[in-house]
Amino acid sequence: MIIKKNDTQIVSVNMYLIDHVKMLMRSLLSMPRFAKQIIVILLDVSLCIFTTWISLCLRIGEIVNFTESELLAVLLSILLVIPIFKTFGLYKELFRYSGWPTMFVIFKAVTVYGILYSSIILAIQIDGIPRTVGVIQPLLFLLSVGASRFIARYLLTGLNKDNTSTGTLPKALIYGAGSAGRQLVSALDNSHEMSVVGFLDDDIRLNGHVLNGKAIFSPDDLPIIIDLKGVTHVLLAIPSASRCRRNEIIKNISKYHVAVRTLPSVTDLAEGRVTISDLCDLDVDDLLGRDTVLPNHLLLSKISKSKIVLVTGAGGSIGSELCRQIIKFSPKIILLVEICEYFLYLINSELEIYNDKCNKTEIIPLLASVQDEERIREIIDIWKPDIIYHAAAYKHVPLVEQNIAEGVKNNVFGTLNIAKLAIEYSVHEFILISTDKAVRPTNVMGASKRLSEMCLQALFDKDKSKTKFSMVRFGNVLDSSGSVIPKFRKQIREGGPVTLTHSEITRYFMTIPEAAQLVIQAGAMSKGGDVFVLDMGEPVKIFDLAKKMIELSGLKLRDASNPDGDIEIVITGLRPGEKLYEELLLGDNPQPTLHSKIYKAQDHFINWSALETNLNVLDILIKHNNVEVILAILRKLVPEFTPDLMLSDIIFTKQVRLIENI
Repeated sequence: MIIKKNDTQIVSVNMYLIDHVKMLMRSLLSMPRFAKQIIVILLDVSLCIFTTWISLCLRIGEIVNFTESELLAVLLSILLVIPIFKTFGLYKELFRYSGWPTMFVIFKAVTVYGILYSSIILAIQIDGIPRTVGVIQPLLFLLSVGASRFIARYLLTGLNKDNTSTGTLPKALIYGAGSAGRQLVSALDNSHEMSVVGFLDDDIRLNGHVLNGKAIFSPDDLPIIIDLKGVTHVLLAIPSASRCRRNEIIKNISKYHVAVRTLPSVTDLAEGRVTISDLCDLDVDDLLGRDTVLPNHLLLSKISKSKIVLVTGAGGSIGSELCRQIIKFSPKIILLVEICEYFLYLINSELEIYNDKCNKTEIIPLLASVQDEERIREIIDIWKPDIIYHAAAYKHVPLVEQNIAEGVKNNVFGTLNIAKLAIEYSVHEFILISTDKAVRPTNVMGASKRLSEMCLQALFDKDKSKTKFSMVRFGNVLDSSGSVIPKFRKQIREGGPVTLTHSEITRYFMTIPEAAQLVIQAGAMSKGGDVFVLDMGEPVKIFDLAKKMIELSGLKLRDASNPDGDIEIVITGLRPGEKLYEELLLGDNPQPTLHSKIYKAQDHFINWSALETNLNVLDILIKHNNVEVILAILRKLVPEFTPDLMLSDIIFTKQVRLIENI
């Protein structure tokens, strides 16, 4: 193709003009809001003058010059337009976010203006101004104002986009052509990061129609649309869909290797602040395909309303959520006991904000270790709590394996410290947060938690004290510290690989709010010495979860059958003390409770006199870091405990090496 010199010059001039228009638009965007409003008002004044003149020319049939009469008609137009537009909020509207809703507001404002303008023209009968100008001018003004807003929006958004890169933007389909979907497409029209190519909707009556300039397709056409339009993302805009229906939709989409995201908040949509990063990852319930266990609100409110509540480990994943749930039911005082200053600061700040808005619970942040008996005594003695939720514990399996003495000291003797003080000060309720790893444990963390349960069972059995001890046992908590889902998400974002300890490893899962609500409800049902467990449905195979997360990120699993895939799953081997699967019950005879999803376990325990003797020995062994004998005592007290034969304790192994080198 031969390009003539004149053509080249024309192209250069066009590029020059486009660049200068872009620079002008950026300058306008950077101006203060007041200056922008002045510019818009001046634009509307100009349109008043122009449309009045045009309407006179059209009515009279010739070019007219402005005389005193014509100027009076223009002045009347300006004096009506400015206050009416201001009343309708049109000078607060941002042009780059304007659309059909703004056009509707303009229509209403100009209708009011037109009625007033034509009425006044008819009433005062200005010499030289035909009465039909009162009809023609508002119609022309409506068209010119609408056109000015659309042109400004195009210049501020469309022209401001890099025209050379729009073809490379991620292509998205919005699943759901309802109000949420319409909001989302309007918001993303202002984004320079993603291009919406259409809607998907289950309603067959909508298929083939066009909404906001985007075609509506059937979900059955998804593979064809992906191929034709190069779709890389599907954005879920179906907030009213049931969990079951969402799971069906996600399962269907996951076949096609597109990234699935869900709707951001309505506030961000309304304010036009949506970018790719604002579109959320699927929540954990979507990933697991399970229904949330609904709480019994009578049980939730029964235990803490108007009470003094103490939460240990108040800054941790479970402890902090317990505090969030408890404060909703207006306890008199909530005592936040936490050893980590930063975590205590975070949960205290969050609760204070909630408290200022909703109620007047007294919130008291207390730095303390559960191992410090005197500090805990001071706290309980001063405030006399009615209920203690004991969430403080070392829970990370490999770390406790590497620090055996400290893990047992904190989990067992920290619990024992608070339990004995609860009895001494007649605390009404004591609820221990336990774990499924306490059932037939293969690690010190699980064994120490099972021993903690046994201590509380034995203390209650010893003299049937006024303190009702109960234990709540549940599986892995999603999005808590150490949870696999945030770890997998991070690894996928970084391009992999996704690391997994074993291809057959399975786990029970629940969300943090579910876990906290379970603890509160179980405490409300306790008669003393009870171990509560949750019916958590079927366990999840972690390999399948990792594979699903890769696919729903729009990527392909790289393995032997697909060497050109995007993300590989690497098996690293089981960590010390890690089990392939977890259990919730020692026996096979769980008892039902008032909550259909909460059961009571019937687990054995040792009487207090026998247990106390062994605990005294264990305490001495901890002080000398004699981990081999500590493990022997744990095996004796928790017969189901089957520890790893290879000791991982850091200090012990270091001491052994030092001795060997002598």
